[in-house]
Order: sequence, then structure tokens, then C-alpha cells
Amino acid sequence: MVRYAKEHKQVTRRRIIEKAGHRFKQDGIDGSGISTLMSDAGLTNGAFYAHFTSKDDLVAHVVADQLRTQVASYDTLRPGRPGLEDLVREYLSPGHRDHPGTGCPSAALLDEVGRCGDETKQAYTDGARNILDEIAARLTPEDPRSAQAKAIGLFTMLVGTLQLSRALSDQKRADEVLELGIENALAFMG
Repeated sequence: MVRYAKEHKQVTRRRIIEKAGHRFKQDGIDGSGISTLMSDAGLTNGAFYAHFTSKDDLVAHVVADQLRTQVASYDTLRPGRPGLEDLVREYLSPGHRDHPGTGCPSAALLDEVGRCGDETKQAYTDGARNILDEIAARLTPEDPRSAQAKAIGLFTMLVGTLQLSRALSDQKRADEVLELGIENALAFMG
């Protein structure tokens, strides 16, 4: 019975983190109350504190999980630079732009993460470091450290381009921003 309870608690915690990740990226961290997050997970508010000490605790776990998932998704890309080119095209696609709840946590949450506490900022720092390492390794497999500056430039270019495209009300212009962003990113890669 205790074994079931522990496994059940882990499954429930995982569901809360996954649902909260989607909701945060869709509505923002500040726009997502505990009651909504727990409702999304099919649970009552009272169950929240059995899994997390505070909303800040949940946010830190969600940010870490979202970035870990993003890095793991890079394993499905083609090896090396061709995979990075695929990533650029996928990242700056209308589908990614139009569905922030299932997309990149950086493009959806970066401004809010900057206002979060140290635990969340540390979770973001660790996850971003892994993303940058992955990009650098694809830019220069023989010496990834030499590509760190270029990896930072490319990642920030992708995030900023996606955010700009999402913010525009003119659909044609928003699509053009994505298309030009792809061209600029590929040119930047060299």
C-alpha cells in the first residue's frame, strides 16, 4: 500500500508539473493561479501543498522540467549543423509561434523568469546552459567551447524573433519576421 502511495504521488506531481508548464507558457506565471493549475491537473487546491512548498517552488520545478524537455528534444534532430538548421526552421515556424503552451519556455516566460526568485533563476540558468552547450556542440563539434559566443547569439536571436512575431497583430508581417529570422539565423551560423 505504501509503495502504491509513493508511486501515485510521483505520478501526480509529474502531472502537476506538466500541466503547469503548459499553463505558464500559455497564460504566464503571474496569470496562472494555484486553483487553475490544480484544476488543470484534475486535483483540488488542498492537494497542492502535498507536492510543493509554494507557487515559487512549483515554478522552479516547472522551469527546470521545461528546459530539460527542450534539450532532450534535440536528440530527435539530425546530427550536427543540419540538425541545427532544422531546429532554426522549426523554432521560427508559425506553428511554434501560434502554440506557446507547447513551445519553448524561454520565448514564453523569459521576462517573468527575470522577476522570479533565486531558485527559479538558478533552474533557468542551468537549463539555458545545457541548451547553449547543445547549440555550441552542433556549431563546432570539434571545439564546442569556441562556439559559446555564437551559440548565445543564435539562441537569443531565435527567442527574440519568436517573441516579436508573437507580439505583432499584422499576420503577414508576423510571418515575414519569422521568414527573415530564419534567413538571419542561418546567415549568422555561417
